[in-house]
Amino acid sequence: MVDLALEIRDISKRYAEHVAVRTLSLVVPRGTVYGLLGPNGAGKTTTIRMILNIISPDTGTITVLGKSNRDPAILDRLGYLPEERGLYKKMSVRDVLRFLAELKGVGRKDADRRIDEWLERLTLKTAEKDWGKSKVDELSRGMQQKVQFIGTLLHDPELVILDEPFSGLDPINAQALKDTVVDLRRRGKTVIFSTHLMDNAERLCDAVCIIARGEKVLDGTVTAVKAEYAGRTVAVGLEGGATTAVQAVFHDASLVARVDDNSRYFEVELAPGADAQTLLRRLVDAGAAINRFEKVQPSLHQIFLQRVGATGIEEGMSGHG
Repeated sequence: MVDLALEIRDISKRYAEHVAVRTLSLVVPRGTVYGLLGPNGAGKTTTIRMILNIISPDTGTITVLGKSNRDPAILDRLGYLPEERGLYKKMSVRDVLRFLAELKGVGRKDADRRIDEWLERLTLKTAEKDWGKSKVDELSRGMQQKVQFIGTLLHDPELVILDEPFSGLDPINAQALKDTVVDLRRRGKTVIFSTHLMDNAERLCDAVCIIARGEKVLDGTVTAVKAEYAGRTVAVGLEGGATTAVQAVFHDASLVARVDDNSRYFEVELAPGADAQTLLRRLVDAGAAINRFEKVQPSLHQIFLQRVGATGIEEGMSGHG
């Protein structure tokens, strides 16, 4: 029997006439990194708030670490980084982190040791500068986000929930967070994070759930999800880019269902019943200078577009998150 960190059964949440989440069910095994994916407004944040019992579902049940999410004792075993960040701007970084640690029952001496370890790990304390002594409003946005991330982890939670953790981060700070997520998984922790950035999910997640318009579109391990859609995606590299004649081939709906320009190559989803060899012949006949033509597993981004589509994204951006 799989040991679950989270089990959601048929939860729904409605705000007046708007259904934010509709009969959502999913399970997250312990010790995994799980991605809750979807466009802005799809229902990801609403789902996270129901998991944390910040708001209650209209229907359904939620079990966290083997207990009802309504059990107050569960909260001390969780770490939560909300999408809307917030720190006390005029307090020093260390004072803020000590306060957050105390809220979770961590003693002063232990908290100071953990704070030092995390500040060094996330390069907020170096030989040149100790940002822990600075006031929060003296830090850059990326640094402030790392401080809040530290506050999420100081009490060594079993389950860590991160709502859009990479939003607004530069590549260096984003990589620091990714490395920490990987290390948490290595230590047997469970990490759930929401994002609309498919590349991050593909690199980090063991399993994903895609939500659109408040409903689950698909879920499963990343390997299984990609395998399900394999065989219909071709990577096409062209010297000199796509000419008008090549674009005409890509826009033939009988041959191509969708094409995604990745700058270095085109990721082409074949239309139902279409054959890759036919696509190759048509491209050659159109005068394409081909330097890559390879059947590949589709990216999560491509699967996301296929299952959600531009319409789902536009509709999902209005309403609750």
